Amino acid sequence: MDKTSHIPIKIEIEDIGEVRGELIRFLAPRTINVIMRSLPFEGRVALLTNQIYFRIPIKVGKEKAVLNVEKGTIAYWPMGSAFCIFFEKSQSFSAVNRIGKVVEKIDLFKDVVSGTKIRIEKV
Repeated sequence: MDKTSHIPIKIEIEDIGEVRGELIRFLAPRTINVIMRSLPFEGRVALLTNQIYFRIPIKVGKEKAVLNVEKGTIAYWPMGSAFCIFFEKSQSFSAVNRIGKVVEKIDLFKDVVSGTKIRIEKV
């Protein structure tokens, strides 16, 4: 794996476990550059039917934004300034910038409830 285009991240879910993911630079290079400069992030998640999300302290506009995402997609939601993880194939409420994917233990997200603490950091 090329560490400049595929950047490994660790997603720690309070009282549940650790998930591995990767940011994929070509999906949204501007968005990923801003995120990389701001890592680590920590917050309390909100839960929608097929995704979790939490606000992060960055502002980036749409970049190759999409509505439909695959299971395991990691995205940035410009409208809500939020980091999103989709644990099922889904259609987003509004367009998101795809920034990566979950590569290990995606099923842990099914145990997450609103308010659960989450931390994202570069490996």
